[in-house]
Amino acid sequence: MTRQRWLLAAVGAVAVLALIAGAAWQQIVGDDRSSSARLDGSTLLALALPDLSGREQSLQQWKGKVIVLNFWATWCEPCREEMPRFVTLQDEYGGKGLQFVGIAIDQAEKVQRFASDIHLNYPTLLGGYGAIELSKSAGNRYGALPFTVVLNRAGVIVHTQLGPIKDTQLRSMITQLL
Repeated sequence: MTRQRWLLAAVGAVAVLALIAGAAWQQIVGDDRSSSARLDGSTLLALALPDLSGREQSLQQWKGKVIVLNFWATWCEPCREEMPRFVTLQDEYGGKGLQFVGIAIDQAEKVQRFASDIHLNYPTLLGGYGAIELSKSAGNRYGALPFTVVLNRAGVIVHTQLGPIKDTQLRSMITQLL
């Protein structure tokens, strides 16, 4: 086989592998709106976790609002990258009935430091590593971060997202739900 044919065969094989990997990745992080739209968020709304001051907070207190629940950690770089956008959206839409809530899978001191650094303007609850199991009950099949759950005003899960959520996608969803 000539070098040119070998190179062409190698490029073809890489292209096929890239297509297979892309399809597999979509299965892992893909959004299954049809199943997530049917999920009742009552388990999540019944949850009570400590905030950064150590006071227990129930998600039930925000029922009636559009809730964007984000599972994250300070060691998760994609989490750290998307959170400043959440701060902006909370500023923009908070007065219209939007409530972001973070559930940190991390140590309180690290969470407090990061929250201060980005001027976090929405509640963050300390879920510890047990919150990964909670996220699985909401559709996070792989227990990975970040994981975002959007609940409508009635407390029904209308969207789940494994991995960073795009700003345009989230804005569109928020405006439709508000």
